[in-house]
Amino acid sequence: MIKLEKVFDKFADIIGYITAIAMVLMIMNVFYDVVMRYFFRSGSIAMQEMEWHLFSVIILLGISYTLKEDGHVRVDLIYDTLTDKKKAIINMIGVVLFILPIALLIGFGSIDYVIESFNSAEQSGDPGGLTNRWLVKSLIPLSFFLLIITSIGFFIKNLNVFKGLHPVAPHMVNGDIEHMVDEVHKLDDDLHHRGDK
Repeated sequence: MIKLEKVFDKFADIIGYITAIAMVLMIMNVFYDVVMRYFFRSGSIAMQEMEWHLFSVIILLGISYTLKEDGHVRVDLIYDTLTDKKKAIINMIGVVLFILPIALLIGFGSIDYVIESFNSAEQSGDPGGLTNRWLVKSLIPLSFFLLIITSIGFFIKNLNVFKGLHPVAPHMVNGDIEHMVDEVHKLDDDLHHRGDK
């Protein structure tokens, strides 16, 4: 089960890399727009629309990677006080009762929306805007099908935690924070020991 968990983690990491590339492209796009608008008094409708297209890529693909990193918002007031096994149970129940049904509903429900956009050759209403709007809309079902795959990996990861094969993974966001706090405490202790000498 650990090997299977690693396969799903690698898959989610690839999605994370694609999301990071889209983020860099969006930053470059915004930089270009700002420079052209404020220094050269010109701009491109297509490049402005590309900003929200890239933003859509970041949000829609980022959902899956964020789940892998356990970075979604939750009420941590109670969750953080629980044992690893109880956290794993909550996460597995969340996958089965909430993530999978909603991802299936939106994933399959949005396919007709994409087909309609493709058949009508939907494009920007602004002159000089982007064509083939179905491309960005196709990310809606794609992202939720990717979420289904990564949620299965998230379920397996928490099943491994429940079985005691490993604690809550240190690469998860909460684990990163705890690791950073521990490092700060160690550095602080080192400084105090050196000061005592």
